[in-house]
Amino acid sequence: MRVAWLTDLHLSFVPRAERMAFYGSVRAEEPDAILLGGDTGEAPNLLEFSDEIDRNLQLPIYFVLGNHDFYGGSIARVRDLVTRKTAGSRLHWLPATGIVHLGDETALIGHDSWADGRLGDFFRSNVRLNDYLHIEELTNLPKLTCYSTLNALGDEAADYLEARAREALAARRDVVVLTHVPPFREACWHEGQISNADYLPHFSCKAVGDRLLDVMRGYPERSMTVLCGHTHSSGTAKLLDNLTVYTGGAEYGAPRHQAILTF
Repeated sequence: MRVAWLTDLHLSFVPRAERMAFYGSVRAEEPDAILLGGDTGEAPNLLEFSDEIDRNLQLPIYFVLGNHDFYGGSIARVRDLVTRKTAGSRLHWLPATGIVHLGDETALIGHDSWADGRLGDFFRSNVRLNDYLHIEELTNLPKLTCYSTLNALGDEAADYLEARAREALAARRDVVVLTHVPPFREACWHEGQISNADYLPHFSCKAVGDRLLDVMRGYPERSMTVLCGHTHSSGTAKLLDNLTVYTGGAEYGAPRHQAILTF
């Protein structure tokens, strides 16, 4: 089974002709399915772009959402809309879909995740993402309230992924985790370097990373591969002998596929 991994397409920045050319380049790889790692568009056009990808690729698409996918909207409302509008289609939002079996030995799980503020120095960081201006639940919050909200979003992702990972590992030798936000400092790449204390709070999810480490330490004979994005810089981090994280690179206006994975 050949699976194309895409992430951080940011299709709002890509003219239609170039989007069509990109879909053609993905089709040319002859994948059997697509993994889509978030930041496809923004809340007002997310479903439009999702439908466009579906029409042009006509393959099962397993996806998570990124922070940009909520811009101009609400986390709760976007998730509810995506759940309802993709039910019964080729578009599978992984938090609603659950475990997907990719061949006899591999299971796929996924969650959007969220940068939870716990790595780096959130309270001294002067980084101000558009998340805090354009996502309803995060708009104009006092810093302590924002930190608590980010913690809760990270914990939600960690709870979900831990439960699904344990369930998947009970049935399959290998697990692939699709998520948007790097779950470890070591996977939070920026132009070939690890992000510094100002940026780490906004580009990594410690809660998810801690849980994945705990899970995989209990399954030394099994393996986990994490696919993430968000930072727009590619890199690989090996956290354990059986836990590897690949961070996808991206450039606004120039969508590309990250890799073809074979299962």
